[in-house]
Amino acid sequence: MKEFPLTVKRSIELLGICLVVAILVIGRDIIMPVIMAFFISIMLLPIYRFLRKYKVPESLSIILPILFVLIFIAGIVWFFSAQIGILVDDFPQIKQNVAKHLQSLKEWISDLSGINTNKQEAFLKEKSDDLLSMGGKAASGAAVTLSGVFVFVGLLPIYIYLILFYKDILLRFSFMWFKTDDHPKVKEVVYETESIIKSYLVGLLIQVTYMTILLGGILLLIGIKHALLIGVIFALLNLIPYVGALIGNLIGVLLTLTSSTELWPVITVLGVIAAVQFLDNNILMPRIVGSKVKINALFSILGVFIGGAIAGVSGMFLSLPIIAVMKIIFDRSEQFKQWGVLLGDERPEKSPMTFARFRSKKPIETKSGTVHKKDSDKSKE
Repeated sequence: MKEFPLTVKRSIELLGICLVVAILVIGRDIIMPVIMAFFISIMLLPIYRFLRKYKVPESLSIILPILFVLIFIAGIVWFFSAQIGILVDDFPQIKQNVAKHLQSLKEWISDLSGINTNKQEAFLKEKSDDLLSMGGKAASGAAVTLSGVFVFVGLLPIYIYLILFYKDILLRFSFMWFKTDDHPKVKEVVYETESIIKSYLVGLLIQVTYMTILLGGILLLIGIKHALLIGVIFALLNLIPYVGALIGNLIGVLLTLTSSTELWPVITVLGVIAAVQFLDNNILMPRIVGSKVKINALFSILGVFIGGAIAGVSGMFLSLPIIAVMKIIFDRSEQFKQWGVLLGDERPEKSPMTFARFRSKKPIETKSGTVHKKDSDKSKE
């Protein structure tokens, strides 16, 4: 592309981005499980290598980590099933509490706007009928979505097994894609990508654990009903950057309102969530993840919304690690290094408008590829 004019190069880059997004939108049902399986496979690599070190057969070294993941998922499903059972048992009390909250809300609206409660009830009845009619149409779509989730989860173990089994073929393909002179850079990108994804996903796993213990434990000690359910839901939703925490707060408030007629439990839940989240964002998570690749807040938020628009919840969850991998690749490519600058949070010390030396990116140091010899030996096992 060096012989093309600059405008042609940039046009090709933008067309390439549009093409990638179009492929993701069209093939999201196929592509997203593969990407998820790829990230989980990288997280399971240390277990696989440990088992291979002690001469465990290759197939068994792959199957055992996958079984561990399935047991973990089954535990989460069992917990939510048990908590839903408790909610069903408490349904009569929940119904009474919701009725009291609705009555208080109607009286407050009446005092504020002058609309009497009878008109409000008529309006709510009309809208509820509309919602019921829409519910029938949405039910078929929900059934399709549910079946898609089962297909997604069912394909994950198969993809994980095959990616781990054929990892050397994938690596060979990656090297053959580039010139021999670029192989040291490719090798470093592979090592750094593995390190970033492992630290990110393992960090998220640790984050879910301690946030569930902290938030659920504190609320349980205070005496908030459904404390553990609030803790687990918030911890899991917090995996979705920015948006998840907002939804988690909302669900926590709703669960608290349905279990109490007083206001102090809601304020307590919001206060505890804020304190735990502050501790998580500023002290615990930066020390646990310690990522060398940092994405600026603007493209983190954009990535979450674009990922959600393309592939729903899975796209929102995978957006940040995908952007981090893209930044690693862009930083080591002469043709696309400006995109690495755009995604990162490395602000220049002075304005590029005034100081010319801040208009270009400093070259990324690349290693010879021999510094990770131990990891290379392990990957051959």
